[in-house]
Amino acid sequence: MRITDDITYIGVDDHEIDLFEGQYEVPNGMAYNSYVISDEKCAVLDSVDARFGSEWLGNLAGALDGRAPDYLIVQHMEPDHSANITRFMDAYPAAKVVASAKAFDMMANFYGESYEDRRIVVKEGDELSLGRHTLRFIAAPMVHWPEVLFTYDELDGVLFSADAFGKFGALDADEDWACEARRYYFGIVGKFGKQVTAALNKVAALDVRVICPLHGPVLAENLGYYVDLYKTWSSYGVETEGVAIAYCSVYGHTKEAVELLESELLAAGCPKVAVSDLARDDMAEAVEDAFRYGTLVLVSTTYNGDMFPFMKEFIDHLADHAYQNRKVAFMENGTWAPNAAKAMRAKVEACKGIEFVEPVVTIKSALSDESRAAVKQLAAVLAG
Repeated sequence: MRITDDITYIGVDDHEIDLFEGQYEVPNGMAYNSYVISDEKCAVLDSVDARFGSEWLGNLAGALDGRAPDYLIVQHMEPDHSANITRFMDAYPAAKVVASAKAFDMMANFYGESYEDRRIVVKEGDELSLGRHTLRFIAAPMVHWPEVLFTYDELDGVLFSADAFGKFGALDADEDWACEARRYYFGIVGKFGKQVTAALNKVAALDVRVICPLHGPVLAENLGYYVDLYKTWSSYGVETEGVAIAYCSVYGHTKEAVELLESELLAAGCPKVAVSDLARDDMAEAVEDAFRYGTLVLVSTTYNGDMFPFMKEFIDHLADHAYQNRKVAFMENGTWAPNAAKAMRAKVEACKGIEFVEPVVTIKSALSDESRAAVKQLAAVLAG
């Protein structure tokens, strides 16, 4: 796939994978992206997952059309992008590897080799000339590992953005970009909003016409849309007006209360209500919704004097990914000693900028006239 006259895509699609990074469901697979810039000298940007090394080297050979590459630029050392460094360097013994100092340290740890005699160490602001194309390196630490570099091609205005602007899904997946990019961002990068904002500020001064990430499609149109979403996500702003509800229910009574709350919110004019059953739905999607909307309602049965285990896991995910600047409300159920709301609030209090919403709704075993009225009251507050 041609990106520009001189830049070619040589990545691969992975439809064999079940869990990305051992935890994220990817029913539509993953793309591992790699690129070649052909000029007086040829530069390859990143490799792919180890399982696809032969396919990638074949794609590379096709793009080179008999030439030998001069450089392998390693922007990110996570093995889904770096696993074929050794195979590349063995196949092309005259090539040099270009990366940050931290990347070379990781290279030695992962692959037992840091190429002391075949390497170029680069940092923020360094440049590499290929002929007509000049590549400028931009340090992007913790987006989402400390060694990460972005690479900017001044001639074609192409930003090679490492994992930034990436998404779940192979390139042949017919799916909405924002949904899977959001789930990817908050699951993998979301903790590092401050660092993402810093990287975006550096990029803002550049004439970027194309974004080439390491996962997902090349972005060449309406770039403002993607950049604005990243600005919202990295600043923990509200993307969509509405309410996310995350719940756990054992025998269905708590679920019934959630359904009542959802219907009351919609009847009151709430523009969007997203409901997640934490025991059955994808946890990463529930986390995504919690960050997408400005209000979150946590609903749990009391379990062993605490909250239900899936709720505890969910709140831990939120805290681990720097959940902040949101309104949070609680509903609990308990037959003899309701305590879930107190337990949930104690964990959420560790997050920054949380506004707690009253009333807290308590259900004793099953909905009653009193608890139905409390649910309706909460809906009116949240929709108001």
